[in-house]
Amino acid sequence: MDEQLSRWLGLREAADARARSDRLTRVIVDSLPAAGPIHVVDLATGTGANVRYLSPRLPSPQRWLAVDRSADLLDELRGKTTAPGCAIEVRQVDLGSLTDHSIFAGQQLVTASALLDLVSKPWLQALAWHCREEGASALFTITYNGRSSYDPPDLEDAMVRELFNRHQHRDKRLGGPAAGPDAVDATERCFTKAGYRVAREPSDWVLEPESADMQRMLIDGWAEAATEVAPDRASRIADWRGRRLAHVDARRSHLTVGHDDLAAWLPRTI
Repeated sequence: MDEQLSRWLGLREAADARARSDRLTRVIVDSLPAAGPIHVVDLATGTGANVRYLSPRLPSPQRWLAVDRSADLLDELRGKTTAPGCAIEVRQVDLGSLTDHSIFAGQQLVTASALLDLVSKPWLQALAWHCREEGASALFTITYNGRSSYDPPDLEDAMVRELFNRHQHRDKRLGGPAAGPDAVDATERCFTKAGYRVAREPSDWVLEPESADMQRMLIDGWAEAATEVAPDRASRIADWRGRRLAHVDARRSHLTVGHDDLAAWLPRTI
């Protein structure tokens, strides 16, 4: 198992839950059929945090298909995700392309969390049309939007943020160069073109000094990505990392990381 990824997913689960838009969840609940069971597919489910968040908020009974390319993460999901009235099937799937429609067949809701900024714009187009073919609603949460702020500030914050945002556009093996910070705008265009009504709301992480472990992993990840983009600035980036981690260790670091949630649903016909 990728233990570092599992640890990261565990650290961020509570921050994701605090950041998510309750209103958009209610909008999607209202778009679902009144009679169950509700059929849901969760894309790139990881250890199942999205299932754990949504299952108590959706009508019961529910039938979930949780898909991910990591068998180890899916095994972890099985061990920690149970809910009354909620049947969960897990399936190991490589989502590098969306040419296989079978995971969408019969689904009434398509969900994903922290995924869309990693996929390509053609991938997003295919996603919208798969949803449209099934008449499914969609809820996509915690999509990075390119914005972040730091307190105390540092002169190199803007440089590292810009380099990280450039790194976010690199190919993540999900259909080509990633949409990165443009993902929510691109998703909105794709679903609107497919005939959906779309709503979006901010879902920023607001990380206080108590979230020191999560902040350390973020800072390390930002510094690593920035160095990959600009190896000639490795020394400056390393110095920035050291100063930022010193703020974390002194319990005076506050980070805000910008995300957006997006809900898409088809207008009802009478």
